[in-house]
Amino acid sequence: MKTVFIIPPFSQINTAYPSVTFLSGFLQSEGYESYCSDLSLNVTLSLFSSQGLKRIFKVAEHAKNLSDENKRILHLREKYISLIDTVISFMQGKNRNFAYRLIQDNFLPQGPAFLESLNEDFFFGNFSQEEKAKFYCSKLLEDLSRFIQSTINPHFGLSRYAEKIAVSAPEFNPFEKYLSSKKNILDLIIEEETQKIITKLKPEILGYSIPFPGNLLGALVSSKWVRTNFPEIKIIYGGGYINTELRKLKDSGIFLYTDFITYDDGEIPAKKIIHFLSGKIKKCELVRTAVAESGKVKHINPDSSENIRFNDLPHPSLKGLEPDKYISVTEILNPMLNLWTDGYSNKLSAAHGCYWHKCNFCDVSLDYISRYDCAEASTIADRMEIMMKESGSNTFHFTDEAAPPALLKALCLEILKRKLTVSWWGNIRFEKSFNNDLCRLLAESGCIAVSGGLEIADDRILKLINKGVTTLQVAEVCSNFRKAGIFVHAYLMYGFPGETDKETINSLELVRQFFELDIINSAFWHRFALTINSPVAKNPENFNIKITSGINNPFANNELSFIDLSGNNPDVFSKGLNKSLYNYLHKNLINEEPKIWFDFPVPKTDIPKNYVKKHLQNCKPKNPQNAKCVWSGSIPEIVKTNSANAKVTVHSSASIGEWKTNYTTASWIKNLAEKSIIKQSGELPFFSEFIDIFPGGETEFKPFSQKNIWKEIRDNFLIFV
Repeated sequence: MKTVFIIPPFSQINTAYPSVTFLSGFLQSEGYESYCSDLSLNVTLSLFSSQGLKRIFKVAEHAKNLSDENKRILHLREKYISLIDTVISFMQGKNRNFAYRLIQDNFLPQGPAFLESLNEDFFFGNFSQEEKAKFYCSKLLEDLSRFIQSTINPHFGLSRYAEKIAVSAPEFNPFEKYLSSKKNILDLIIEEETQKIITKLKPEILGYSIPFPGNLLGALVSSKWVRTNFPEIKIIYGGGYINTELRKLKDSGIFLYTDFITYDDGEIPAKKIIHFLSGKIKKCELVRTAVAESGKVKHINPDSSENIRFNDLPHPSLKGLEPDKYISVTEILNPMLNLWTDGYSNKLSAAHGCYWHKCNFCDVSLDYISRYDCAEASTIADRMEIMMKESGSNTFHFTDEAAPPALLKALCLEILKRKLTVSWWGNIRFEKSFNNDLCRLLAESGCIAVSGGLEIADDRILKLINKGVTTLQVAEVCSNFRKAGIFVHAYLMYGFPGETDKETINSLELVRQFFELDIINSAFWHRFALTINSPVAKNPENFNIKITSGINNPFANNELSFIDLSGNNPDVFSKGLNKSLYNYLHKNLINEEPKIWFDFPVPKTDIPKNYVKKHLQNCKPKNPQNAKCVWSGSIPEIVKTNSANAKVTVHSSASIGEWKTNYTTASWIKNLAEKSIIKQSGELPFFSEFIDIFPGGETEFKPFSQKNIWKEIRDNFLIFV
């Protein structure tokens, strides 16, 4: 049976969401015809086109009580219509020289978001003309998105659709009400683009992967049209939103729009559904699947642990996707934050689940967190090579909950062994394992950035949430990444139960110091959210909270309302924390005390202003025990200067090392380099082997290791792993 996996509106517009590519690749490996289709991208491209804007403006001109900003956009409609196709083409990476025209004054129509951006563009003077043009084009899209939201459909967002309705919706009724109301232009475009998919691919099964709340309504609109016009097509819902929020589903209303709902990893459930529809198995043999029977929801084998080992999954397949049509967006002039939206990235995971899975705020009881299963480095590299050929892109985003350090080390060595030229980034935990050498190895292999959870930068709270790190440990790790030239993004949290006002301010002070020292490049404050599958929700008495919302809603169950019995009110800090972060991102007022960001008295921080700096100054790199050697420079050139001495020269992409030493030591350095260069086959040598053969042995090596020549070799050309 031919299956098409769909990404429903609205999701990222710069790259494909990865779930559909894994599912499609699996079915293809099983001998089934399977494709991916990015309905989200297709709808976006149809909407932001000359024809799409004509339809939008035709409807919007009848809107009442237009704001002055919206009236201005309406007056400039012909300008927007005439330019939008050129703007989108440029954001797709075509006609790049047009950047010079796009940044000219008075060329692009300037709405409120665009005008706001003009106050920012001096902050990052190292941006190219092309990047600046992309920034302006992104603001133009933001203006049009705001216009659509306020005049056509309040639920619209460039990367989400009716998200507020879907988040922990206790009943399906609000969706049913929307779906039975008069269609708006967005709904019509979703239907039109769905019809194109059906006409082109002629599927027998449609699988909608719904990763976030903001994708549910788009999936419903699309599948409703399919139900009406192609009732013979079977429909499956799955994805992250389903796995997280609909685990207790009892409301059968959603089954007016789908035949099956699957949970957790979708490969086996999808395969079983195909077998069932083909008459090979009975319905009772489905796994982790919900259906409607006699108006009630029936969960079939919900606790099945039948899965495929992560290492045994076939490579993701992009068949049906068109990578060259994705749109690069620059939302803010910060290189780290832009990685999420700027440019097409192949999305992969090094492992399934989280190897730590102990954080008390996290959904650690869910399969996608709790079941840790990693792939082998060679398997990951195989997938990378195949995806590069399919997509034409050598950029990768590893979407792991937290990529394990040991596996990343093995992957880096595999990348270097295969001489792959790649750029990659991903999520990590700020583990001690990320020492100076490992960070250098990551950079050598193509790592450009990492993101990880600092959460609340207070050691008492970090212990309370069972994060497994300390603030100073995080500082060391961030510093190691930054010294290796790797960008760092920190996820921040405030409002954890029991967190005091002073701890919030202390956390802000440490974040300020991290920015001041340039050991993080960007960050984001998240208000603590109590989710039903977290240890905090399962043990509220341990965290001195009282849950005040239902935990058995017939439809969605996820975020819970609660009362912090300690009496703290973290919401008062939201505005000040976000204001501070905005300024820190722009290196503005970074030396000021935390109190300046709040319009009410706050506790004085007791963190010394040089607390992090002093600690980092006292940190001394350690040589790992039983370390193996990786030589990252050229083979040393040795030129004798006399019978006993020589000049040694080593090159790397960014530096040259030149030293004068005795000839026997020079020969030892060359031997070390030759044996430590990564090769297609053969093991890397242990450094202890070279100490044994150093001229004079370990006794003589100790004073040599204190000399500048060795320090420069270690800093620039020799990595211990």
